[in-house]
Amino acid sequence: MNLFRCSAMFAVVVSLAGVAGFAQSSGEAVYKEKCLNCHGPDGMANSGVSKLMKVKPITDAGIKKLTEAEMIQLTRDGVGKMQAYRGVLTDAQIKASVDHFRTFLK
Repeated sequence: MNLFRCSAMFAVVVSLAGVAGFAQSSGEAVYKEKCLNCHGPDGMANSGVSKLMKVKPITDAGIKKLTEAEMIQLTRDGVGKMQAYRGVLTDAQIKASVDHFRTFLK
């Protein structure tokens, strides 16, 4: 009976660790960690850092017309004063953060 309980507890712990890992790698979490300071909590880029770096808000016509693929490429390679995230974030993390950013378009 003890072996069964240990096995069951181990399975629960492994499952919870997987859920925690997934939650930490979500687009929102990546955005908050890497993008929030410049792009803002709502994509409006209205902080002092945003203004200093001349970050355009999500409402800018040039930003609104970018496709998801273009935003992913800009995030991967960097643009203007924004650093490149190639090698810093995985392709999946970049896509997830761009997907989160694009939710501000709605």
